[in-house]
Amino acid sequence: MKKIWAILLVLFIPIITACGEGNEDAEGETGEGLETNIVTIATGGSSGPYNIIGTTLAEEYSSVFGINSRTQTTGASVENVNLMEQDKIEMAFTMSDVVSQAIAGEVSFEQPVEKVNQIASLYPNYVQIVTTADSGIETFEDLKGKRIAVGDQNSGVEVNARTLLNGHGITYDDIEVDYLGYAEAADGLRAGQLDAAFLTSGLPNASLMELSETLDIRLVTINPEDVESIAQDASYFVALDIPADTYGNQEPIPTAAIMNALVVHADMSEDDVYQLTKTFFESLETLGNSHQAATDISLEAAQEGHVAPLHPGAERYYEEQK
Repeated sequence: MKKIWAILLVLFIPIITACGEGNEDAEGETGEGLETNIVTIATGGSSGPYNIIGTTLAEEYSSVFGINSRTQTTGASVENVNLMEQDKIEMAFTMSDVVSQAIAGEVSFEQPVEKVNQIASLYPNYVQIVTTADSGIETFEDLKGKRIAVGDQNSGVEVNARTLLNGHGITYDDIEVDYLGYAEAADGLRAGQLDAAFLTSGLPNASLMELSETLDIRLVTINPEDVESIAQDASYFVALDIPADTYGNQEPIPTAAIMNALVVHADMSEDDVYQLTKTFFESLETLGNSHQAATDISLEAAQEGHVAPLHPGAERYYEEQK
């Protein structure tokens, strides 16, 4: 009998050891789990940087924590904030202007939102106003009277397009408005159905890159002085240049830009958001490999310019980095 037990013990030791090793990562450290089993990240259009970076981040979360993390393609910023307020998502990529308006309960929001906390400031979204080389549109003022795609209705693109138009004395009554996302706007320009389009995103925008390969395009400038004037009432705008050669342009293109924000549901636990924040920053190289825009994200800049309350879990992570 003793001999049988000895044989069984020898057989079971490797199995027990293997089970114990199954919870360790490649460096032999046991990974910490999350209280939640689902992290849905609201992004934007399928071809935009939000969705590309968000999909990579969701894959990281699924791999590290063994949870169901996925992206949800949306109309972007305004819809993302509303989805969070309705308890339908856990995280989202948004433009800072939209979050600022949501916290204040103005423009697209009838009352202040309460369930949106910030994890980080991300990279700048550049206002990219594209037209065809033979359209006759050279300055922002030339947009008056033209048929223009301003982004999906109530998207971050549409919100800042409306703000910039108003800042130049142009209302929607002065133009023909089409509510189109990135890919649809590019198709409309290619087909000659549009005179110009707003494609506000990180650089480069995939739809605009593809369009520039098949159509002779021009990027419309926004004068830095005009951006500074508009920023007196809309402080989230800054004057930046689209670098030369981004879309075959020989010179930098002066324009307006808005910082993006990574936000999280305020009711998520401090421990969970701490872990999600930590993994986000540890994955920056991977995120940068998925889309060039993510290479502009840094730990230092992420802690500046917050437009929503900082979640306690993110705050704890930043405190540890000091």
